[in-house]
Amino acid sequence: MRFTKMHGAGNDYVYVNCFEESMPEDPAELARRVSDRHFGIGGDGLILICPSTAADARMRMFNADGSEAEMCGNGARCVAKYVYDHGLCRSKTPRIETGNGVLDFELEIVDEKVRRVRVDMGIPVLDPSEIPVEIPGLSCAEGVLDFPAQAYIPTDGPAGWMEHCGWDPRMTCVSMGNPHAIFYCRSVEAIPLEWLGAFVEQHPIFPKRINVHVVQIESPGEVTMRTWERGSGTTLACGTGACAVCVAGVLTDRTQRDVLAHLPGGDLELRWDADKHVYMTGEAVEVFRGEWDEA
Repeated sequence: MRFTKMHGAGNDYVYVNCFEESMPEDPAELARRVSDRHFGIGGDGLILICPSTAADARMRMFNADGSEAEMCGNGARCVAKYVYDHGLCRSKTPRIETGNGVLDFELEIVDEKVRRVRVDMGIPVLDPSEIPVEIPGLSCAEGVLDFPAQAYIPTDGPAGWMEHCGWDPRMTCVSMGNPHAIFYCRSVEAIPLEWLGAFVEQHPIFPKRINVHVVQIESPGEVTMRTWERGSGTTLACGTGACAVCVAGVLTDRTQRDVLAHLPGGDLELRWDADKHVYMTGEAVEVFRGEWDEA
């Protein structure tokens, strides 16, 4: 099986062109195998680039644990780059079908290769029942905005971690086609994210699990964030998560509608526009190509 390794802001996946390659019999198992950074190719998961009757291509995305996710913003940008660079669609405004509907892209091309991609990520979902978040007594109209979440955060972690990082115990939840929980603090580097993210992801109030983000406000137009992705663990970037952080910052009066997000793997430019859609711009990079022996 031929594959291509790509990343967006360090969020790396193994891509398979199912226009040319056979559809894997068990993509969940394949995702687990290829994602292993010691015994496989290495990556945050597997993305299949498939034919579509509704768009120029369809992406199916599987996390490193084999679970299929609805969306991946960084992955979608890389799919848009792939279909252009590899001649599947030579439009500079391709459309890609995802588990969250069809997305529209604008390609920035340098020397006949896509360098950066702008994607319309759609309208954020704030209704707790649709994210989903199940908190007793919470109405759909309220949303989960700066919700006091002390009862849902473990108390048996590293001693003094909350004081050390300047933890804000309030939580905001947003769906960008997949669910996100956002927390704020004074120092994202001081948060024990591997421990906290694993706990929050699996909490019973999140029936489909959740992505967890910790955010440090640098200014009204700039944030630094770290991410724990459900099914993959800590990652260098999360595109849908950065979009959710942009929305959360506006709704809680922390940031403006245009935000530059610094993630461990690079920067993403975000805008929650007047049309209620979130737009994200960032790099898309092809790293290498190879063949996977399925034996």
